[in-house]
Amino acid sequence: MGQSPFALDNHHAYAAWREQKLAHYPQHLSDLLVPVVNPYRLSEAECAAIRQACARANMAIYVSQPPADGTVPDTSLVADMGRHFGLWRLDQNLYADDDGISALQAAAHRRQYEYIPYSRCGISWHTDGYYNPPERKICAMVLHCVRPAVEGGDNTLLDHEMLYLQLRDKNPDYIAALMQDDVMTIPANIENGMEIRPEQSGPVFSVDARSGHLHMRYTARTRSIVWKADAITQAAVKLLAGLLAGDSPYCFHRRLAAGEGIISNNVLHARTAFEDGDDTQQGRLIYRARYYERIQ
Repeated sequence: MGQSPFALDNHHAYAAWREQKLAHYPQHLSDLLVPVVNPYRLSEAECAAIRQACARANMAIYVSQPPADGTVPDTSLVADMGRHFGLWRLDQNLYADDDGISALQAAAHRRQYEYIPYSRCGISWHTDGYYNPPERKICAMVLHCVRPAVEGGDNTLLDHEMLYLQLRDKNPDYIAALMQDDVMTIPANIENGMEIRPEQSGPVFSVDARSGHLHMRYTARTRSIVWKADAITQAAVKLLAGLLAGDSPYCFHRRLAAGEGIISNNVLHARTAFEDGDDTQQGRLIYRARYYERIQ
């Protein structure tokens, strides 16, 4: 971690990284869009373009045409997409299929519907897997749109490195506070007296000891989170929330169309509420894969 620009005692490395990050950060959504012919089998040029976008902003949006005959692709599309970028180890999270990939759509089943991704409600800022233990840290994810909603379901995306940069520039002590192992606690998930998931504490920002890459663990929800009560943490959390609530020039907005998808190093993201049509084939359907590796 000592050589990482995200180490707080490495001022020269941070200054150099900061200069390069700001110089190369995408200015327009179009800088993240990568047309692909066949999402199952990407060309070398398509892979290179996706990697280039991810190197600049930790994310890319691929754009392909849905099947002309109207057939619904299966989840192997997402798995194939991930493998192009060294993503193999899938997180077997609650409600994921046997292959580890989740089909996100509004659920009629009450227990599943209570989980926001399976409802039509909006989702506030978060990174995926913020409730996971450290050994199941989500480092990358792929979202593929099979069907968009009739209305709504817009995504907002923000490279977590840009938020780190803003916070560190304001006060490096905020970063130190948000790197504490007990700064953010997610209460246990208990249903009908049974513990589905234990309480989980951990940092917001952490740095991989081997690669030096930055990871972020965060949710803007207030009902499912307990922050450390010391003054510096409270100030850091307040500023963080304020930055996310503002009209950041570093955010990107995209309502995915059928055949489009997001591949990212688990950047911050949010989603607006949406409405489905009366026809079952009009319902919003997104395939989601979460990985323990970063994009290679």
